[in-house]
Amino acid sequence: MEQLHPADPHHIGPYRLLSRLGAGGMGQVYLARSDRGRTVAVKLVHPALALREEFRSRFRHEVAAARRVGGAWTAPVLEADTEAEVPWFATGYIAGPSLRQAVAHDFGPLPARTVRILASGLARALQDIHRAGLIHRDLKPSNVLLTVDGPRVIDFGIARPPQRPPGSPDAGLTRTGELIGSPGFMAPEQVLGGPVTPAVDVFCLGAVLAYAATGRLPFGDAEHPGGGAGLLLRVIEAEPDLDGVPADLRPLVADCLHMDPAARPDPAAILARIGAGDTVADERTSEPWLPAPLVAQLGRHAAQLLQREDGGPDRAPDPAPAPPPPPTPAPAPARRPQPATYAYAPAAPEAPPRPHTASTIFLLVVAVVVAIAAGGTVYAVMSTDPAPRSPVPPPVVGAGGPQSDVPSAGSRSAPPTGSPAGTSPGVLPEAYTGTWRATSGTSTWRLTLAPGSVGDPVMTLRVENPGYVCSWRAPLRKAPDPVELDASAVVSGNPPTCTSGSPSRLRLLPDGTLRRELEEASIPPLTYHRE
Repeated sequence: MEQLHPADPHHIGPYRLLSRLGAGGMGQVYLARSDRGRTVAVKLVHPALALREEFRSRFRHEVAAARRVGGAWTAPVLEADTEAEVPWFATGYIAGPSLRQAVAHDFGPLPARTVRILASGLARALQDIHRAGLIHRDLKPSNVLLTVDGPRVIDFGIARPPQRPPGSPDAGLTRTGELIGSPGFMAPEQVLGGPVTPAVDVFCLGAVLAYAATGRLPFGDAEHPGGGAGLLLRVIEAEPDLDGVPADLRPLVADCLHMDPAARPDPAAILARIGAGDTVADERTSEPWLPAPLVAQLGRHAAQLLQREDGGPDRAPDPAPAPPPPPTPAPAPARRPQPATYAYAPAAPEAPPRPHTASTIFLLVVAVVVAIAAGGTVYAVMSTDPAPRSPVPPPVVGAGGPQSDVPSAGSRSAPPTGSPAGTSPGVLPEAYTGTWRATSGTSTWRLTLAPGSVGDPVMTLRVENPGYVCSWRAPLRKAPDPVELDASAVVSGNPPTCTSGSPSRLRLLPDGTLRRELEEASIPPLTYHRE
């Protein structure tokens, strides 16, 4: 979570904003609360996009699709205004990290039992989606949230009916030749531009389960030889790499990833083969299903929500009650102005502190229960995944590349907090400077960080592979904690293999290695060692 910015609105519709949750291609997502105490996630689109009718059509479709699905395994749409000057919609807030966050950062590959129950919950979600006459088309780790009650599927921005006859309201939302989905989680028929059926979602489910069990994509990633084009070619020609998938789940995952859509099991068949009915009751898991560290993380997050309910750091404190008036008439004491940095609009009359609402009591119970379940250890503040994104074309190798390395369990401890000693605001810390090296497959990544301030081109990256050589340069965007680099530009190398990359974040790990994560990558970060 991130504190509200001074320019952020105080309210959106009937919801009071508490903090920022993330941002994506469509807009900003906020944590908010209704007057009755319900915690929600509110998506507010970018004002510039709101001026484009094509985008408004997409946005209307996303809201309508999410409303049609419903069910216990997705986020319910509570309210929306798609015709507002700046459109928005609110969904029930899901308190949990994304599967990508859990595997790539917080824990690592999940235990076999957790993956089995994950498969059960996601199959049920697909049943709800397909029952509503939709195909999600973008089921991937960042669109799966993990909660104490089971997984939840989000982001219906590119969901569509199986067939879109010419002249239908959304028939023009996908341009001819446009690939819709996320490379690495796209079915062969999506890559080839063939008919899209519910079997597409089953293929995505197989890729998600392989990632959850191993921390790797079953067909590799765009860092491998051939870049993004090579990844898409492997999806339609190669066998998936299922090494590390639990033996009892491997046949099911392989069937989900079958080249022939007709040969893939449907969600009902998946549930029958998993045999996870004994772990699900009343549309939720009937017993703890996540590893203890992740349960503890959920407890920490529940405690944070309590803090934001009762005057957290993103809200202005309640002003002290005004003193009683003197016997003779006198002007009322002036109210203390609210600082501009607080995104909070106090009510006109002063009011006594509110009692805890039902949602507060519920969150308190959750915090206590999950902390006990995790042995009393509560750590690692949750980092939510960016807001749902609009359709993206297949990536090619960008600066820093789509990175495939998953750090070992020993390197997943949280990085040191606070700014490194001897650093100044806006200046790259000395501990980061120097040359760093990483290898993955047949590629060698050499990253050099030079001293500099915000705006200076401090990063140079060179990737050498038998099939290509690319170099990039990127300026410093933020320092010292965290260190963030702006979007990179190609210095040498030929497109389409070498293209500009997205902004990235650098962190020094306790073992002395350097981790770089691209903001817009859907695969784990790459870890570098100092040369």
